[in-house]
Amino acid sequence: MKLHILAILCMATTIIQAQEETGLWTSDRPDGHAPISVMGDHTHSKGDWMFSYRYMHMNMKDLHQGSSEASMQDALSQYMVTPKNMPMNMHMLGIMYAPSNKITLMAMANYQSQEMELQNRMGNEFNTASSGFGDLKISVLYTFFNKNRQKLHAQVGFSFPTGSINQEDVTPMSAPNKTILPYPMQIGSGTLDANLGLTYLKEWDKLSFGSQLMGIFRTGENSNDYLLGNEYSINNWMAVPVNSWLSFSGRVKWAAVEKIHGANPDLNPMMVVTADTANSGKTYAEAGLGFNLYAFKGSLKDVRFGFEATLPIYQNMNGIQLKNQETLTFGLQYSL
Repeated sequence: MKLHILAILCMATTIIQAQEETGLWTSDRPDGHAPISVMGDHTHSKGDWMFSYRYMHMNMKDLHQGSSEASMQDALSQYMVTPKNMPMNMHMLGIMYAPSNKITLMAMANYQSQEMELQNRMGNEFNTASSGFGDLKISVLYTFFNKNRQKLHAQVGFSFPTGSINQEDVTPMSAPNKTILPYPMQIGSGTLDANLGLTYLKEWDKLSFGSQLMGIFRTGENSNDYLLGNEYSINNWMAVPVNSWLSFSGRVKWAAVEKIHGANPDLNPMMVVTADTANSGKTYAEAGLGFNLYAFKGSLKDVRFGFEATLPIYQNMNGIQLKNQETLTFGLQYSL
């Protein structure tokens, strides 16, 4: 009789523990992390570390005014020079550490390079380029709850002005000397910026969902007398785990970027489209498709590889600006 009671108690304990374990949201599946382009999407358990590397290629090409296409002639009727396209490449390094089950610390650094092809009223084309380390971001992620296979956490962080806002290059008008480049060609913001976010996660056996609200809030003016606009976004994604090591994801993002306040006195707003702050700020939406690979055992255990391709589905520009085109993001993540 005692053995039967002991066996029943052991079974009951096992069932309760299993219910508690399955009641928690977990990252131990391929869709346990968001699409690779989403940052700050998850937290870690006490004592866990994660190191990450991401590479992003973004292309901007052709002109947009409001929500309609604009021609080169439209731009050159108002400015001496107009951009034609601007590819940008970014390398991002990240580190996360959890001193407790509630708190995860995150730091991200990046190196970016970009090139802009331009044309003047005479039809002559030329290129400018810039590169360097961007602004350093440090954040704290706080988990409010993790139950019923749902999780909610907040992000509070700051972006430190380590990126240059004094990038220069030679143009036909300045040759043989270098001149300050317009706002899109600068690497950093030049200001201390607050990064605030809220992320909700939900898992089912064969599906997962995530939603993230993010805001970047600029403070003060930088040393060149301007302030980049605040940014607001909402990211929503769903992912389907095909098996224990592969998942596919779909993502939709809506974002708004405010206009630049102030102006760099060394830039002539009548010279080139990108030097006029009236041509800054926009609202846009984009959609992405991607996959995550997760090594759940073996010598590569806890290594993840992610890929996502993104295309714009809506753009509404202030003034005349280059349109967003494709964005490709690759990334590796390793937890221990």
